[in-house]
Amino acid sequence: MPAIYDLADRYVERLAQLDPLSATMRGIQGYDAQMTDLSPAGVEARAELVRATLATLATLAPVTDRERTAAGVLGERLQVSADRHRAGDDYRDLNNINSAVQVVRQVFDVMPTETAEQWEAICSRLERVPDAIEGLCATLREGLQREVSAARRQALTCSEQARVWSGGRPGTPPFFMTLVERAQRTNAPDGTFRRRLEDSARAAGAAYADLSRFLREEYAPRASERDPVGPERYALGVRMALGMEIDVEQAYRWGWEELRRLESEMQAVSRRILPGAPLAEVLRLMESDPGRAIEGVEAFRAWLQELMDRTIAELNGVHFEIPQPIQRVEAMIAPAGGAAAMYYTGPSEDFSRPGRTWYPTLGRTRFPLWGEVSTAYHEGVPGHHLQVGQVRFLAAELSRYQRTMAWCPGYGEGWALYAERLMQELGYLDHPDYELGMLRAHAFRATRVIIDIGMHLELEIPAGEEHAGRRWTPELGLEFSLAHSYNPREFMVSEIDRYLGWPAQAISYKLGEREILALRAELRARQGSAFDLKAFHARMLGLGPMGLQQLRDELLQAPLG
Repeated sequence: MPAIYDLADRYVERLAQLDPLSATMRGIQGYDAQMTDLSPAGVEARAELVRATLATLATLAPVTDRERTAAGVLGERLQVSADRHRAGDDYRDLNNINSAVQVVRQVFDVMPTETAEQWEAICSRLERVPDAIEGLCATLREGLQREVSAARRQALTCSEQARVWSGGRPGTPPFFMTLVERAQRTNAPDGTFRRRLEDSARAAGAAYADLSRFLREEYAPRASERDPVGPERYALGVRMALGMEIDVEQAYRWGWEELRRLESEMQAVSRRILPGAPLAEVLRLMESDPGRAIEGVEAFRAWLQELMDRTIAELNGVHFEIPQPIQRVEAMIAPAGGAAAMYYTGPSEDFSRPGRTWYPTLGRTRFPLWGEVSTAYHEGVPGHHLQVGQVRFLAAELSRYQRTMAWCPGYGEGWALYAERLMQELGYLDHPDYELGMLRAHAFRATRVIIDIGMHLELEIPAGEEHAGRRWTPELGLEFSLAHSYNPREFMVSEIDRYLGWPAQAISYKLGEREILALRAELRARQGSAFDLKAFHARMLGLGPMGLQQLRDELLQAPLG
């Protein structure tokens, strides 16, 4: 094995030992019974692994193009991780969608439950939840000691999530006790094991109740009152999210231009639905018309499943070559209490665990469909499932790090948003309801560029816009997003919390899509009639996840074919 691939493999194996939660989430088997050490000692052990791997990588010279690419991905992603650690980010790991608070709970969603051995792994990990939560609280306390803290908003949001999962919200069962109910319907052992599982579930729920109190009563009063992270931390967030440097103020101005363009297109499509009616009336129709909605959570899940099954069958062999192990993605309903956005979890390395899309219902039982078709394309195929699943399949070409641990939102989310637009280009959104839904989704992502950059850098709202001259605040961000994202208030409240707690991730969708479209246009102009769209997609996906600057360098250095 080439030295660089060997180093990448050793990094994955060692990281899986130090961070079993990440291993399970990324589909790496053999660590499901273990728990990540979330204490300061665990944080420092993982940071030391990053530093040691970067030091070794600096001594290795790539021999082939694939080694050069693998080294570039490993080095760029680990360097950002090292810089974030130096900035103290590992000691303020709190947000409503992508922090340890969610992962300790969410990992149980993806663990297999078919055999007694798999249930033993679940129980063993469940028994370790209290220690993990204790370690997390210790790390957050250490951050306070170092004067490195999350914002109070994030502490209170995570506190409420922990309260819900502990069973503290009336009408919502304790999450961990639902594992006991699942065990009763499957092949889990009986007798002593069931009692042990139930005891562990109660202890895990109690740990989350303690976490909720800690965040609310001890951490939040000492947390930062400021939500914006400022230019320095935001620049680091941009590197993590995009894998390239950008002019953020130019991106902010572009976000306004893109939103205006998309809203103009929405107006045009709405006139095809209700000629002469304003856009607001058309949107009310989309939400209220019984003939445009599905009643019932299970009926909606089945509709999503059928849509994704049909899409894979129709695209395979025509627009993409989809490997057999990923020719199905499972539609799932997400447990209550988490963030409001739909999300995807990838398959295991051996594909014994399938890729899954997760839909938070937010307590709803009625689902208007106009916006759900393009979302299914985003999360399933040709979006995340094709992107992530295909990479898992390329064991002979990519390093294990590229296949499992590497992730750059600009590449990943940029592709998924591009996939929505691509399906419009391929004729899958000819129905005006679904085309309007896709445009709404893109307008929503354009508002993210505006308010994420605007809020964190406290920029002025430009002349000619409502509240012109005022500087962005979370309150103005919510008001603006409700007016221009066309999403419900409950959803957007969660989204504003997300942007403020995860700097620059929200801009990765639109700016990633912008870069992919620019690369496609550049290659089409360069190659003329020889340009092949299917080949472009195959090469881009075949490179695996990487920063957008490296993606540009890789795609433009040699002709496709």
